[in-house]
Amino acid sequence: MHWNAATYTQQHNFVFGYGESVVALLAPQPGETILDLGCGSGELTQQIGQAGAAVVGLDASPEMVALARQQFPALDFRLADATTFDFAEQFDAVFSNAALHWMPAATAVAQRVYQHLRPGGRLVAELGGRGNVAQIVAATLHQLRQHGHPRPQGADWWYFPSVGEYASLLEHQGFRVRLALHFDRPTPLADPETGLADWLNQFGGYFFAGLSDAERAAVLAATVEQLRPALWHEGRWVADYKRLRIVAERPAE
Repeated sequence: MHWNAATYTQQHNFVFGYGESVVALLAPQPGETILDLGCGSGELTQQIGQAGAAVVGLDASPEMVALARQQFPALDFRLADATTFDFAEQFDAVFSNAALHWMPAATAVAQRVYQHLRPGGRLVAELGGRGNVAQIVAATLHQLRQHGHPRPQGADWWYFPSVGEYASLLEHQGFRVRLALHFDRPTPLADPETGLADWLNQFGGYFFAGLSDAERAAVLAATVEQLRPALWHEGRWVADYKRLRIVAERPAE
């Protein structure tokens, strides 16, 4: 997926804003080595580094890595795929915020993470959980069908697991799961008027693959109107986010 990195930081900074609490859960310590998996534009990578950790940011988007390097030139950002990366070093911790749900090959990602953790190292992550943006997905798929552009595979580029599903996946890779929490987090979108359309344009691009600009605009407008009764609250758009927070460790040998 092509990421508009500038728009991401301007219109969707809630992503790394909410991630600050995940950094607090990570509790990075001076001297630790930490991998930020799916680091995006690097804001949370910077926070981890400010705590005194030696941090590496990894992302598969050239646009995001370029912006991260521009914003935080002193940090180490690497362009790599989370399913295949192979670094020489192991880490005390792997951190991930709002990224793992973009990686449907979840088993391959978990294997890579486990291999890059030192024994006793920890994974601290938050991702979209089961039911995340379910109303947005259902309405968009409905309007695509109504306009003659069905997507029978649904939104299969996202991975929103349940607590049991993801904890089991991690355990099968050898992790010991310490925390697995699923919770609702209604999320106000940045622009009171265009927030939902902006969100779909930034994060829902795969819905509109193959559509002309006019077709995309028609589906988008119809989706926004369908969702207005459900997601328009007190003068602004609020996305139906559901999150999954995970703490797991590679057992000490």
